[in-house]
Amino acid sequence: MLSCREVVNHADRLLEDDLSFSARIAIKFHLLLCRHCRRYVKQLRRLVAAIPFMHNKATDEEVHKIMDCIHSHRNL
Repeated sequence: MLSCREVVNHADRLLEDDLSFSARIAIKFHLLLCRHCRRYVKQLRRLVAAIPFMHNKATDEEVHKIMDCIHSHRNL
């Protein structure tokens, strides 16, 4: 079974439907058993849905800066 950290690391790809079938099943199985990760994915889904209403369209530089920050925190 996947760890919570692995689920968090792949949650964005889950929401983008950018995972293999087996990875998606592994995450869904973990979510069935872990309420904390279910809550995390639910909050992430809501955040992604709210982003268009929070800010004008981001520049490419802003997007790269945010993605770099996300990836640097993912490795902690």
